[in-house]
Amino acid sequence: MKIQFLGHSCFSIASGSYTLLIDPFLSASPVAAARAEEVSATHLFVTHGHHDHLGDALAIAARCRPVVYATVETARLFPDDLTVEPGQIGGFVAAPFGGVKWTAALHGSGVPGSLACGYLLTIEGKKIYHAGDTGLSTEMSLLAEENVDAALLPIGDRYTMGPADALRALKLIRPRLVVPMHYNTWPLIRQDAVRFAEAAVAAGTKAVVLQPGETLDL
Repeated sequence: MKIQFLGHSCFSIASGSYTLLIDPFLSASPVAAARAEEVSATHLFVTHGHHDHLGDALAIAARCRPVVYATVETARLFPDDLTVEPGQIGGFVAAPFGGVKWTAALHGSGVPGSLACGYLLTIEGKKIYHAGDTGLSTEMSLLAEENVDAALLPIGDRYTMGPADALRALKLIRPRLVVPMHYNTWPLIRQDAVRFAEAAVAAGTKAVVLQPGETLDL
């Protein structure tokens, strides 16, 4: 399984014949490692409707015809001729690659009546947690029983957790590996990801800092 960081909170996960794309903010991103027309997806995930997460999702969905996952109201942004899997916090659905669970995120949704979310993805028997945009929450402690292999956590601060709270989140989640995201896209969320990774390792969690375009084998 290959996890590629495309900048901000966007990741592409390749597993066999499946390509999972999360929060494809590319065209308007100053740090994107690919153009929207260069990426493909068999399954597309949107954590919430803010422009830096919904991004190019509608255009990519129209071109690639993936299965789309989102919370209920956000899912309604996509046309009826697509295959859309709406869900809510705590819900789980099986998928050809494994399974999808919607997780809580403390954040605005950008869509009236909707909730922001994260995702716990089961792929090849491994679990990847994409936290979405969120602050620190005691509900993250519930993920400790999930045996998370990789946690993709925001560290930018101001709009999400900062590095200090992301380190506290690691104590609750207890993943085998952490990859920071949602930082250095703009000056307001400037952070030292290497310093965060060093602190994570010192606290007992393996950490990998991916530059936009870089790939991690899991």
